[in-house]
Order: sequence, then structure tokens, then C-alpha cells
Amino acid sequence: MSDKFQDIINQLDNLDFKKLYQDDFLLTWDKSEDELKAVWAVADAIRELRENNKSAKIFDSGLGISIFRDNSTRTRFSFASACNLLGLEVQDLDEKKSQVAHGETLLETANMVSFMADVVGIRDDMYIGKGHEYQEEFSKSVQRGYEDGTLEQRPTLVSLQCDRDHPTQMMADTAHFNHYFDGVESLKGKKVALTWAYSPSYGKPLSCPQGGIGLWTRLGMDVVLAHPEGYEVMEDIVEMSKKQAEESGGSFTVTNDIAEAFKDADIVYPKSWAPFAAMEKRTKLYSEGDFDGIDKLEKELLEQNKEHMDWTVTEELMATTKDGKALYCHPLPADITGVSCEHGEVEASVFDRYRKDLYKEASFKPYIIAAMIFLQRVADPKAKLEELWNKDQPRVNDK
Repeated sequence: MSDKFQDIINQLDNLDFKKLYQDDFLLTWDKSEDELKAVWAVADAIRELRENNKSAKIFDSGLGISIFRDNSTRTRFSFASACNLLGLEVQDLDEKKSQVAHGETLLETANMVSFMADVVGIRDDMYIGKGHEYQEEFSKSVQRGYEDGTLEQRPTLVSLQCDRDHPTQMMADTAHFNHYFDGVESLKGKKVALTWAYSPSYGKPLSCPQGGIGLWTRLGMDVVLAHPEGYEVMEDIVEMSKKQAEESGGSFTVTNDIAEAFKDADIVYPKSWAPFAAMEKRTKLYSEGDFDGIDKLEKELLEQNKEHMDWTVTEELMATTKDGKALYCHPLPADITGVSCEHGEVEASVFDRYRKDLYKEASFKPYIIAAMIFLQRVADPKAKLEELWNKDQPRVNDK
């Protein structure tokens, strides 16, 4: 066994993460700090297995069910990659092609797709008060099916984004921070600027900024949330973040000045999102089937966004960060000025300079999802990881 792999899995010795076993992963703030650290450690271990051409399969058969109620590229393929890496096949539930379109209840749907499923990944992020609620109801439905004997095993759930949090994204982004700097402990005292940025589109979810402040305030970081007036996020998550910052020894600040947020920042995370009040209104309009109202709201929001076109990442703004060398991050896809749009979240020169880092940031997500599944399905993760290494089953048999 390599010293690097041994060092990675030895991190699990001092962590209490037993509650992750046969549990769901819906919100980062529902997990202890030890449980989050276990996910990062197992993700690194699984990546080390793959990079050494060792199979990470813990399943001989089974399904990973993906339910995407919003469009996705990175998260969809990250979930499929994670499931395949562990030995599961993936089946996507397209609700338009299912009996959901004919009025099938969530209780019935959850049980019908879960007969041989070991994990269900759900993305439901567009409607305030609906996404996390849907995931919780799905969880209760499969638990009831298991207790009733309908299901031979209870599949665990992984949130692939909801209206409140984007746990796989934020955990992957933080894994990137850990590797860029020197581990999670090195993040204490680091200033991270999580800012709104101009986009020529509207309706982008709140879950990334909320997930960021909900996670990074727990790690002793100095977190600054910046946005124009009127682009507030959920107040209960803001209040939770303030409390977490106090408990961790970090800080949490909200400002309406992007320059203040960027000044001396170690990490910048500029991302467009829709105002909370507008997302609430849109959810109501959808529930009423008022599509004319939705079109009108969209036009109003696009005009509102145009009032803040100066909220964009420029070379001049990046120069004000710590030593002019802050780590620029984004969950992707970014709206790149002069490339994907006329005027967007970031100048092309800034994006191009950080392109390698951005793609590396994205590459952590399949391993984070695989680690969540691994910890939910394996009672003794360290022993299993040692077994996989020593088994030395080639992932690619090219000899």
C-alpha cells in the first residue's frame, strides 16, 4: 500500500462518522464536521484508487436512480460517473415518460423505481419551498416501503441540488480549496468572497450561495456574501451562517459592495442568482399555471439585472485580492463576456487564466458523490478501502 493512500485513509481513525451509514445526504449543515471530513477523505481515497488503476467497485449489481427536475451537465455526469465507479448502473427517471404524468403519487413512484436501487440522486432546485421538501418526502416514502417489506433494501438519497443547498457542488468546491491550499484546517482565517455577478439570464437557483455560506462559515473562514440590494438569499440560512461563524472562530459579513468583498480575498466565488423574492413569486405563478405572469416576471428580472452590469469580474478587480492572486472559482457554466454572451459574470482573460483550476474544481464532484454513496453503504469504510487497494483488481485491464 502506498504511503499516500495510507495517510489518506488514516484520517478516518480520528473521525466520528458512523451516522452516515445507511443515512441520506441532503444538506451539509445536517452533517457534523467529522462527517464532512470523512467524505473528503474517502473521496481522495477513491480518486487515488482510480489513478492507480485499481477498481473501486463495491457493488456487483444494482441501480443508481437519477431524478433531474432541472437541466444539468456536470452534476448529471458526475452522478453517473460515481455510480459506475462503484459498480452500479444508472437509470434516469424522466417524469414526462413515467406514470407521474398520469397522476402517480410520489409514494408509489419512489417505491416502484427502488426495488433494486442502492442510491437515488435527486435534483430539484427551481422552486422555493419545494425542492428540499420533495427530497424529504421521497426519503420518507422509501423508508416506509422498506419498513412495509416492499423494498428488500432502503436506497440512500443524495441531494444533487435543491432550493436550499447544493451539497455535492459545495463539498466538491471545498475539496478543491483543500487541495489548492493545504488541507481543510488551512482554510481557517482564509477570506472567501461569495458574490453575485451579472448574467443576461434570470432564474438561477439560490442553492450555490446558500450552500457556500452554510458550509464555509463552519470551517473558520472569513466569509463575505456580496450582492446588490434586492438580491437577498433565504434569511434563515443567513442567520444560521452568522451563528456558525461565531462558533467556528471565523466571520460572516453581508455587503452590497463587490469591491469590498474582493479586497484582500484569498478565494473569490462570483455567481449569478435570482432574488429570493422573485423566486418565491415565480413558484407561486407556476403553481397557479400563470405562464403569462411568468413571462412578464422574466422580463422584469432581466431589466433588474441590467441595473447591475458592473458586478462582473475584471482584471482590475482581481488585482485587489490578496497579493492579486486569489483563487477564482465557479460552479460552471460561467457567463463569459465576449465568449458565451456579450456581457456576463467574468472577463474572458480572467476565466482563461483560471480555466485549468476551474476544470480541476469540477473534477472533484464525481469523487465527492462516490464518497457519499460509499459512506452510506459501507459499515467499515477504512477496511473496505484497504481491501480494494490490496485486492489490486485493475480498473482497466490493458495488458
